[in-house]
Parts: sequence; C-alpha cells; structure tokens
Amino acid sequence: MKLKLVAVGTRMPDWVKAGCYEYSKRMPPELRVELVEIPLGSRGKNQSKTKAIEAESQGLLKAINGSDFVVALDVLGQPVSTEKLAKQLDNWQMNGQNICLMVGGPDGLSHQCLERANMRWSLSDLTLPHPLVRVLIMEQLYRAWTINANHPYHRS
Repeated sequence: MKLKLVAVGTRMPDWVKAGCYEYSKRMPPELRVELVEIPLGSRGKNQSKTKAIEAESQGLLKAINGSDFVVALDVLGQPVSTEKLAKQLDNWQMNGQNICLMVGGPDGLSHQCLERANMRWSLSDLTLPHPLVRVLIMEQLYRAWTINANHPYHRS
C-alpha cells in the first residue's frame, strides 16, 4: 500500500515543510506518505479562475494512477473523525490499496477531480489555509496510525 498526498502549490513556507517532514518521518516504513506538488494555476487580472482550476486539475489527475483509491478534500465532503480515519486506514492496509489524497488550490477542485474521487472528505467547517491542510493531513494520518498501533501519542 502506498499513500500519496497530491496538493496544489509548490512554494510552501518552511514551517509547512518542517511540519510535513516531522510527521512523515514518524510514519512506519510501510505507510510513508509521498508528497506530490502541483503548480498553482496562473491567476491574473485578465484570467478567469476557471482556467487556473483547469490547469491545476490536469496536473492533479496526471499524478493519480488509474487504480488509486482517491480521496478528495472538499468543503462539501463528508466530515471524518480521527477514529473513522483510523478504521479507514486499517481497511486500506488490509486491502493493500494505494491511496491518493487530493488537495486543490485556493478555488477548490474541478468537477473532473471530484468525479474521479472515490470519497470526499471535509476537514472542517472552518476555512483552512491550504498550506495548513497539508500539515493537518499528515498529523491526522500519523495519529490514525498511532491509534491502530496502540501507540500512546493519541492519548497524550
């Protein structure tokens, strides 16, 4: 099983890189998370955001394999608790599926990306900055693993 986080945005602040690295190195070897960064679509005065979303979507969809189980992070997705994520992670491991978590740009995901997704999650009713979403996902994947492994991190 492989975990892949495919996210729009390439120039992340150092705190994002450090946070993602910290949780990535804590994951066991069989659950390492590969981060794939997709360039942000060009947004200018005379350019529509539709073109930017389309460019980002093409990059996102290219980074996903046909057999990947895709989870789209979407404001209209289903809320998921840490405990549900732990159960889902355990199921994915049992099935040996490759999992791809897809994070769009500032204007969200295109219709094509949402259609490709097998599942849609909402992380919060709050609006979260995209750099923070990466760290949040990495921490929650680590926390889910600790629950499944009976590691004390979740209880601290």
